[in-house]
Amino acid sequence: MATFLYKLGRFAFRRRRFVALIWVALLAVAGVGAATAAAPAADSFSIPGTEAQRAFDLLDQRFPGTNADGATARVVFRAPAGETMKDPANKAAVERTVHALQSGSSQVDRVTDPYTARALSEDGRTAYAQVSYKVTGFELTDASKDALEDAAKDGRNAGLTVETGGNALQAMPETGATEVIGIAISAVVLVITFGALIAAGLPLLTALIGVGIGVSTITALSSTLDLSSTTSTLATMIGLAVGIDYALFIVSRYRAEITEGREREEAAGRAVGTAGSAVVFAGLTVVIALVGLTVVNIPMLTKMGLAAAGTVVIAVLIALTLIPALLGFAGARVLPRKARKTDTDRTEKGKAAGAGRSRSGATGERPNMGTRWARFVLRRPVSVLLAGVVGLGVVAIPAASLELGLPDDGSQPTHTTQRKAYDLLSDGFGPGFNGPLMLVVDGRGAHGGQTTKSAAARVAKEVGKLDDVAVVTPPTFNKAGDTALLNVVPKSKPSSTGTEDLVHDIRSTANGIARDTGAKTLVTGTTAMNVDVSQKLNDALVPYLALVVGLAFLLLMVVFRSVLVPLKAALGFLLSVVAALGAVVAVFQWGWLADVFGVEQTGPIMSMMPIFMVGVVFGLAMDYEVFLVTRMREAFVHGERPGEAVITGFRHGARVVTAAAVIMISVFAGFIGSSDSMIKMIGFGLAIAVFFDAFLVRMALVPAVLALLGRSAWWLPRWLQRLLPNVDVEGEGLRTQPGGSDSGGGCGTGTTEGPDESAAREAVRV
Repeated sequence: MATFLYKLGRFAFRRRRFVALIWVALLAVAGVGAATAAAPAADSFSIPGTEAQRAFDLLDQRFPGTNADGATARVVFRAPAGETMKDPANKAAVERTVHALQSGSSQVDRVTDPYTARALSEDGRTAYAQVSYKVTGFELTDASKDALEDAAKDGRNAGLTVETGGNALQAMPETGATEVIGIAISAVVLVITFGALIAAGLPLLTALIGVGIGVSTITALSSTLDLSSTTSTLATMIGLAVGIDYALFIVSRYRAEITEGREREEAAGRAVGTAGSAVVFAGLTVVIALVGLTVVNIPMLTKMGLAAAGTVVIAVLIALTLIPALLGFAGARVLPRKARKTDTDRTEKGKAAGAGRSRSGATGERPNMGTRWARFVLRRPVSVLLAGVVGLGVVAIPAASLELGLPDDGSQPTHTTQRKAYDLLSDGFGPGFNGPLMLVVDGRGAHGGQTTKSAAARVAKEVGKLDDVAVVTPPTFNKAGDTALLNVVPKSKPSSTGTEDLVHDIRSTANGIARDTGAKTLVTGTTAMNVDVSQKLNDALVPYLALVVGLAFLLLMVVFRSVLVPLKAALGFLLSVVAALGAVVAVFQWGWLADVFGVEQTGPIMSMMPIFMVGVVFGLAMDYEVFLVTRMREAFVHGERPGEAVITGFRHGARVVTAAAVIMISVFAGFIGSSDSMIKMIGFGLAIAVFFDAFLVRMALVPAVLALLGRSAWWLPRWLQRLLPNVDVEGEGLRTQPGGSDSGGGCGTGTTEGPDESAAREAVRV
């Protein structure tokens, strides 16, 4: 592999105009495709195999025209102190608002009048009108949303408090200025890392090109493949993350090769042959993690994972081809100003400079921070290992109290109209009114003299006896009379464990009734759907972990030709993810430091958070693992002792991995400023997970474990050696290339091997 990538890098450098033209053409084609593509289909969210989804499908069949999955809105009215909603003036204002809602949009299906539907609170001060739409929330036009807001303004002008909730108001959340600050910090980190604007700009430029191609392609195919409008969000996030990382790795290695005296084309080839090999396998781990989302069997999540995986593939290809091409255009400008002055002399005297260097670094070279840190860990491996494991273990403790759920209006910021409507309904009618359950009674299988009517009556009676039930509405029957619909209002709020328990209790009760009567009862509604999604994601977590970690373990065995190194990588990742989940629980569920992070409402953690974190963080963690440890293995294969190899890996890789991690933390932390609590949670969770994995696991636990394992870290059974392909990630094949006898960049140590080097190389083979 290293030889092939070496040739690819040299070709891209030499034919840079041709390579750059291809990528520009691809960007243009994708852009034109996105601009001329048909409008995407409406976003849909289905959960195959769940009871809530089966109930929705049954409603569509038996109650045609009811739009079970249509958007809904609740317009909540509150009378001023000392007045009630029954006062003539207030009643007239509500009726005007209801009329405005009915006539405001052609997408409105029906609007319930609070007075005819008896939707008034006991104290008479609160009322609500239910608005049902013919289309889903994603299909609602801006005109329909404006009509909803204008109708609410009419009620406010009459002196009433009027707030609106429901999924009809769903919109893309605002992220604020912090996301821009995160990107700005990334640019500053790149400038500090490279000391040259051109070198700092290359990773940002190529990452944007990759994301542009990926997102434009997604947009162009959205109608054909039924991709939701949220699919590009994950693709953008992951594409930027890995795009910057991979370009950073290649550019950094290129500069190191130049510093060692390589000619520019040779340096580009060797950078792609060595760091590029790490990029390929790091990219494969990310692709495995994202494609593995198909295990969850949620179509929207599957499409998001596949689209993001495609963007990662584009990022890898750009790093291997466009980066060396742009390096050819940049010339010496990728080097700091001082280094440019001596670049020509260093190139001419490269071999002499290489001969004067030891395997662990240049003679007289001042140790950098990575070297000093690695030496510190090697002197105290047990202490560092225990401190890291115990520290992460303590942070992970709150994860034992993890409660999963999906967001509702109760998790919205307190200043939004959705949250105000939620609170008004809770105060006037009880918290359960914000998440009513729908019971669908299918009477076609009724037996023993039972009918749909008698079965529905029994369901209403027995469900009404359950502890957490506030109200059970009388059943409504379809035209055929074989299906009934009942609404159940819980006493507890939608996101509470009490409501989740009630869903399970109703289903248990319904199963008993079904055995006696033959009439099946299905529980659905937004709250029940959330419960089913949470359960489905929870059930899929272990198979997903097994698939992703298992495949990545095999891949890392091929990369490192070791059993213990991949095992260490997987265990370290699990430790960092659990610790990150513990931090998320402490902040968003327990409320620790809630004011610092702008968390206005604590509650259950988003159901997809564990799987989402596993998929995203695993890929990024393996990026750092592959880049850092392949440099160590490269040094070991080329004759260094295990401890020296660890120091070499840190001397060359610690600065780049640190920069990449800081960039990722900055980008993810930018989402903490979002107005949406779930986006805020994702940003915080990913940022803290990258921090734990990069700085505690990869920078501390990895060298400590390798120091304790010594040569056994690179042990591989003979039978596995014969089975696993030798992909030559460490660039051993480059020794046969022109200039391969140079020691520059650690790619080779000369054509003559000493006894220590021969023994080390033989030990690796054996």
